[in-house]
Parts: sequence; C-alpha cells; structure tokens
Amino acid sequence: MVSPILRYVQVLRLFWTTAIAAEMEYRANFFLAAFSSLGNLVGSLFGLSLFYNRTGYTFKGWSWQEALVVLGIFTLLQGLSTSLLVPNLNRIVKHVEQGTLDFILLKPISSQFWLSTYTVSPWGLPDMLFGVAVILYAGIQLNIRPADYLWSLIPLGFGFIILYSLWFILGATSIWFVKIYNVTEVLRGFVEAGRYPIVAYPASYRFFFTFIIPVSFLTTVPAQTMLNRVEWPWLAGAGLLALGLLLCTHYFWRFALRFYTSASS
Repeated sequence: MVSPILRYVQVLRLFWTTAIAAEMEYRANFFLAAFSSLGNLVGSLFGLSLFYNRTGYTFKGWSWQEALVVLGIFTLLQGLSTSLLVPNLNRIVKHVEQGTLDFILLKPISSQFWLSTYTVSPWGLPDMLFGVAVILYAGIQLNIRPADYLWSLIPLGFGFIILYSLWFILGATSIWFVKIYNVTEVLRGFVEAGRYPIVAYPASYRFFFTFIIPVSFLTTVPAQTMLNRVEWPWLAGAGLLALGLLLCTHYFWRFALRFYTSASS
C-alpha cells in the first residue's frame, strides 16, 4: 500500500512532467523570458547604483556588495514565484469564476495541494540563474563561506512559504469577491520593495514591510543570514511566521469552501 506522502510525490511528478512537456512546445518563449529577465536585472542594478553613486552614500550598514546579495535573493525569489506561484495561484480566481473548481473538489486529493502545485513553468529559470549568479558574484567579493550559503536556504525557504501563504489566502478570497486579480498584483507590487535592504526605507515603511506585509523576511533576513550577521530572534520569528501562515492557509481554505456555491447548484 502506497503511503499518502509517496502518493502525493507521485502525483506531483506527474503534474510537473506533463506541464513541462506542454510548455517546451514553445521553446522560443524561454529565450524571450531570458531576455526579459536580463532586462529586469539590468534595470534593478541601475536603480541600485543610483543610490551608491553618491559620494560616500550607502544604505546604513550595507555595502554595495551586500546590497547585491539582497538583490540576488530577490531575483531568485522572483524566479521561483514565476515558476511555481504565478501559474498556479493566479488561476484560483479563474477556477471560481468559471466553475471548474467543482471538478477539483471532486478529486481524491487535497484541493489546496492541487491548486498550489498543478503546473510549473520553466520561464522562471532565467531569473533563478541570474539571481544565483549575482549572489555568487557578491559572495566572492565578500568571502562568504559555503556554510553560510547553506544556512541562508533556511530563511529563504521560510520567505517562500510566507509569500505562498499570503498569495494563496488572497486567491481564496475570490470565493466571496470572484474577481480580485488586482489584489494579487498589489501584493506583487509590495514584494518589489524586497529588492533593497529594509533599511533603505523610512522607519514607518520598515514597520509596514516587517509586521504588516513581511517583505523583510523574504529577502533581508536571508541576506543577513548569508552574511552571518542575522539575529537569531529574527530567524526564529521568520520560521514561526511561515508555519503560522501556512496553517492559516489550510484552515482559511476550509472556511472559505463553506461559502462556495458550485456551478451546478
């Protein structure tokens, strides 16, 4: 008898192999995605350089190379979002609007798992590669140890879970409001603030991007961990926040389904 975890792994493998096979029919899109990602990275580097071109100016406590680490992590996270979150979570609204959520709810697996992992897009790969390249380039100049790279994967994972949870909860509200495409775009706009260290913003903004929309946990905390200067309470807070939000997605989705009216009813 196949264990539930192994069964979900097999389902996930089937989902992703099918999705990648379908996407690779349009291989020219990969080069367009790579060109677009390169353009975005160049624009981000140019924007960051405007702050550091001023004589003697830096983000408080962050050198140019350290700020590059934050930008690299942001670019990497952006690629992960493009591959895993955008093609899945943005479709929740469509499933509710078109009534196809009915068919998902009838399947013998978790509907949240299905909605969150059904497809994967390879078009986020260029952002991931460019992000890693920027991190390694800055890391060589900062003499970052391999162990520090590995440690930073922990808060980076927490950050991805936080982003997923916020995105899924917003998508789930479509059961009440149906058309909320702009809300998820607003979230993506807030996440853009993560391309710079959190100290780049005024105190009121830092409070907002830490305790309201936890952008600082997405990029700044992983960067601080990589630079071996994170405060452990912040790392523990990132883990607790990620776990708490992940649990919230489960219970909020179950709560939202109580108000779902199927297309056939």
